[in-house]
Amino acid sequence: MAANRVHWRGQFGEALNGVLARPSRLVLTALGAALGLAALVATLGLAQTAANQVSRHFDAIAATQVSVQPQSESAAGGESTVSVAMRMDSAARVVRLPGVVAAGTITRIADAPPVRSVPVIDPSAPAPPLVPVLAATPGLFAAVDAHVVAGRTYDTGHEDRGDAVVVLGANAAERLGINRIDNSPTVLIGERPFAVIGIIDGVVRHTELLDGVVVPQATAARVLGLVAPEQLQIQTAQGAATLVAHQAPIALEPNDPASMVASAPPPPSALRDRVRGDVNGLFIVLGLVALFAGAVGIANVMLLSVLERIGEIGLRRALGATRRNVATQFLLESGLVGFLGGLVGASTGVTVALVVSSTKHWTPVLDLRLAVGAPALGLTVGILAGAFPAWRASAIEPVDALRGGT
Repeated sequence: MAANRVHWRGQFGEALNGVLARPSRLVLTALGAALGLAALVATLGLAQTAANQVSRHFDAIAATQVSVQPQSESAAGGESTVSVAMRMDSAARVVRLPGVVAAGTITRIADAPPVRSVPVIDPSAPAPPLVPVLAATPGLFAAVDAHVVAGRTYDTGHEDRGDAVVVLGANAAERLGINRIDNSPTVLIGERPFAVIGIIDGVVRHTELLDGVVVPQATAARVLGLVAPEQLQIQTAQGAATLVAHQAPIALEPNDPASMVASAPPPPSALRDRVRGDVNGLFIVLGLVALFAGAVGIANVMLLSVLERIGEIGLRRALGATRRNVATQFLLESGLVGFLGGLVGASTGVTVALVVSSTKHWTPVLDLRLAVGAPALGLTVGILAGAFPAWRASAIEPVDALRGGT
């Protein structure tokens, strides 16, 4: 046992001397493995961080959104119809459900008259580009997290009275040439004047609001022929979307809940796993390609080292070293190079992941098992990369080596 320990200690010492004998080559060779492992650690760390960031955004936005609309049925001629129209008070019915933060209906007025800004300088001029007209209850703006850039949105008072007021989406306001509301701008929908009380942008759902003119639902029913809302949008507390999606159809149609279809996002954990799996898969491939390039570099340098040390190998064989001794020495040398590259690569990869996460204001998520295991992975890659050069070295015969052959 003691002889074996002395033997392995001697082998390791020879390998260490062989590696340190050419420090510049050691640095360049280890650099290849370090870059490969740094790429692997950094990309996997960034992949996990990005997946966590995506899931956090999902939890904050998508996981709190539920939409409900009437069940569609196929009619003769391929047209779709609804069996039960959505009630005008749908938003009021669901807003009392546990977990509901805000709710509002939205409907696009299909045959709405053209929209013009006031004053109309030339009534005979062609109508401006079509601006959609949408009807919505006041709670919709909160449900889609609309950002008000000027003025305000209408409230339940406007809705109950059926006031002739509108809120413009940012794109619609630009088309109509309205960028402020302190001068009490007015738009014409057909021949009816409507006071502009606010401009919105930055919605998280129903981006068509940004292109349209939004009127109170009761006003649309009174002057634009609205019969029933098309869709109900609900914002929920985090974690309540699935429950609200189950309860909303019952609240809207207690006698026929199947006539309403509620759409809720998948569970956040399922989305997080899918995102992390997709992103990790991509970055693992990129990291393995970089690691393979580092392994090829180690193999090339070790093979060159064998060719340069033929005389040394022949002398050792002549003094009694076996093929196994020679192969072991070169495997240890390549393993040491890979191990050093793993140490440098792990620290570099973790540093890169932390710096990128810090600049993006992300919360870093790192798998410590990968960072700790990177040196062991480097050792394994180094040994595998040195297998062929070690076999070549062990196959050299002492007589051929002393004669200068390979």
